[in-house]
Amino acid sequence: MFVSFFPKPKLFFLSAAGWSLFLILLWFFGGEQMGALIGLPPAAPGTPPIIGIAVLVSKPFLWFYIYYVLGVAIFYAFWRWYAPHPWQNWSILVSSVIFFLIYFNVQISVAVNNWYGPFMDYVQGLMASTTNSTASEFYKGAASFAWLALVGMNVSVINAFIVSHWIFRWRTAMNDYFMNYWGRLRHIEGASQRIQEDTMRFSQIMEDLGTSFVQSIMTLIAFLPVLIALQKHITELPIIGAVPQPLVVAALAWCLFGTLSVMLAGIKLPGLQFRNQRVEAAYRKELVYGEDHDDRAQPATTAELFENVRRNYFRLYGHYIYFNVVRYTYLQADNIFSFIILGPSLVAHKITFGPLNQISNAFGRVTGSLQFLLNSWSTIVELQSVHKRLRAFEATLEGAPLPEIDQHYLERKRAVLEPKEQVG
Repeated sequence: MFVSFFPKPKLFFLSAAGWSLFLILLWFFGGEQMGALIGLPPAAPGTPPIIGIAVLVSKPFLWFYIYYVLGVAIFYAFWRWYAPHPWQNWSILVSSVIFFLIYFNVQISVAVNNWYGPFMDYVQGLMASTTNSTASEFYKGAASFAWLALVGMNVSVINAFIVSHWIFRWRTAMNDYFMNYWGRLRHIEGASQRIQEDTMRFSQIMEDLGTSFVQSIMTLIAFLPVLIALQKHITELPIIGAVPQPLVVAALAWCLFGTLSVMLAGIKLPGLQFRNQRVEAAYRKELVYGEDHDDRAQPATTAELFENVRRNYFRLYGHYIYFNVVRYTYLQADNIFSFIILGPSLVAHKITFGPLNQISNAFGRVTGSLQFLLNSWSTIVELQSVHKRLRAFEATLEGAPLPEIDQHYLERKRAVLEPKEQVG
């Protein structure tokens, strides 16, 4: 699944994580200041943030773009020398483009959050008749948001286009790899479906989870300092009272509670999803045989196979009831949680409309990034079931034992074929 697209996968992913961590630490411990050597210094301490689209082409941002390109170039050059791979342009270079576009959109979100404060205070002043303004000034402030939204939308469209091609390239790599060993793999139950469908699903799900995870990390890195800076407006939390870093403590505790709740509620879903794919494949395979052989797909056989499908689906529906109750209850509560923790400060008149919007947005971004497992649990369940099906291919090529459920299938298949061979 991975060796077809990535060079030496285990070492590759470890080195990618290690190199990324090194670059992040280097940036925060001196790398950001290195831009001054080429005339791109960081913003001076205490400098107000640039409001609007101009922040994306400011000197600190331009230096980060150069820094990112250099980091990717060094990583790519090493792997091109150490372990050349036919798909490394897509698995390294195009992946780095996707990650950069994700980062770029996160920074647009930060810029929008910075726009909220002064503009919403300006709106509050207009509503309270304490601020004098003109229509042109109002539309100029609104245009700052419009430009950010327009750029963010187009970057998302471009990224979606690139991601679609990236996914199909990975599917192509897996397809070519497994088809080279088709003679050894074709006896596995549902082998045709696993190559034709599961390779696409696996690459698509991995991309979805991978980009979601990277976006969560980038969002957390970008918005956590924003949330910490906004804590000056918050004095205490409901029930708990005054604590250090109140917004960070509230975000961590709330996300940990939600993630553990959803994981416990959905612990049985991966096995059921995998069994669901197996019984569907068995039913479909019998129908395919029935297209060419009169003695196959007989009513008694298809009725039994479809009964297996029905039984597994009904079990899956039953388990999803309590899983969805837990998940949606938490997500609904999450919509108002930030207002609940801001209650004491609102009542005490210690927060205005602008910071209220900034805190709510930043808090939502931080909690959203910390809720990666919670928001992705259904996708993770599907990935586990697809991985188990493709893992049978890898086990066969490695000479390792098949997954238990595939062993059971082969045993039943032998039990059916042996009597026929004896009769013959």
